Amino acid sequence: MKKLFAFLLISFYSISSCDVIENSLDLTYEDINLSKNEDKLSNDEIISGLKEALIVGITNSVNLTSVKDGFLKNNSIRLPFPEDAIKVKQKAIDIGLKNKVDEFETVLNRAAEEATKEAFPIFKNAILNMSIEDGLSILKGGDGAATLFLKKNTQNALIRAFRPKVENAITKVNLTKYWNPIIKKYNSAMIFTGGEKLDPDLAGYVTEKAIAGLFFMVEKEENKIRKEPLARVSDILKKVFGSIN
Repeated sequence: MKKLFAFLLISFYSISSCDVIENSLDLTYEDINLSKNEDKLSNDEIISGLKEALIVGITNSVNLTSVKDGFLKNNSIRLPFPEDAIKVKQKAIDIGLKNKVDEFETVLNRAAEEATKEAFPIFKNAILNMSIEDGLSILKGGDGAATLFLKKNTQNALIRAFRPKVENAITKVNLTKYWNPIIKKYNSAMIFTGGEKLDPDLAGYVTEKAIAGLFFMVEKEENKIRKEPLARVSDILKKVFGSIN
């Protein structure tokens, strides 16, 4: 009886150990290869595919946003009247300055469209310096992972490049001629009501919104490549992104 019990006990632990080892091997395989259907992909192919996907995505995004009406006519990224001065907008409309408000918002978007032209070389530099670890993280990360990589590696550079461009655009189109009558009227009214006067940083506002709008478009292009086979315009894109569907 004791021998039978010992035999069963040993058998149980042997089977359990095999299961643990097998599961451990599966986990290691998953970590290294991402999926069992992906064993034909090399690290070089993964990185090449991701770099190409990002190049396609940023090219499309910059081309769409840096043209006339790229921001103005795109309701997803159009720059609205500054949120922290929304009371100014309503007051201006109330006192008959709606045309000035519309002109002001148009010029805000023109400045964003102009600034976006600076984005491509900054994005490209980040993409060229992508590591294998970055690539695997992006491939496994799902929707928006590549865009998140770009945000992390380009945000500060974009702000430095965009702001002077925005300031030049503001000066070029004399944006203040649309802003000053509105803000002057509003601030004059505040003298009598005791409200707070406003003079927001227009260049900072446009810079922030332009970058946010651009990243919105980049993520949209990235996810299109992930989900839509027709958006994979090369063999390497088909191979890499087809392997994770």
